[in-house]
Amino acid sequence: MIGDELFEKASEILGLCGGRGFKLATAESCTGGLIAAALTSSPGSSNVLDRGYVTYSNAAKSSDLGVPKNLIDKNGAVSEEVARAMAIGAIEKASVDLALAVTGVAGPGGGTPQKPVGLVHIAVAHRSGKILHRECRYGPIGRGEVRRLSSLAALALMKELIAQV
Repeated sequence: MIGDELFEKASEILGLCGGRGFKLATAESCTGGLIAAALTSSPGSSNVLDRGYVTYSNAAKSSDLGVPKNLIDKNGAVSEEVARAMAIGAIEKASVDLALAVTGVAGPGGGTPQKPVGLVHIAVAHRSGKILHRECRYGPIGRGEVRRLSSLAALALMKELIAQV
C-alpha cells in the first residue's frame, strides 16, 4: 500500500507532467518499483507514465538502460555517475521527455565504509540534456524507510527539474 505522502507527491508530479504534455519513465534499483507503483496509484497515470524499469542487478542496468559496464566497474552501481547514466538511458530507451533514476544501499546489509547502508543516489533528466542529481545519506534506518524516503526525494527532485525546463 502506498502511503498518503508518497501518493500525494506522485499525484503532483503526474499533474505537472500532464499539464506540460511530458511523458515519464522511471529507472529504479533500491526502490524496487515503489515510485512507479506510487505513480500508477493515481487515475490517469497512463497519460504520463510510459514505463518503469526495475534494474536491480548491474547486468540489468547495462542491458535494459545501456549503462556501460565499465562505468559500473569504475564507480560502483551506487554512484552519481551510474544514477545519471540510468536516467539518460531511460530517456533514450523509452523515448520519453523525463526520467528519474534511483540507486542505493537500502540495507540492512551490503554497505561498506565508502558506501554505507542508507546511501542513495538520485538523478532526474529531461530530454534537453538537463540533469539534476542528489545524494542522500539516510543511515541504517531500515530498508522500508530508505526506500520510502528515496522515493519521496526522487519525486521532489523531479518537481525541481520540471520547474527548470
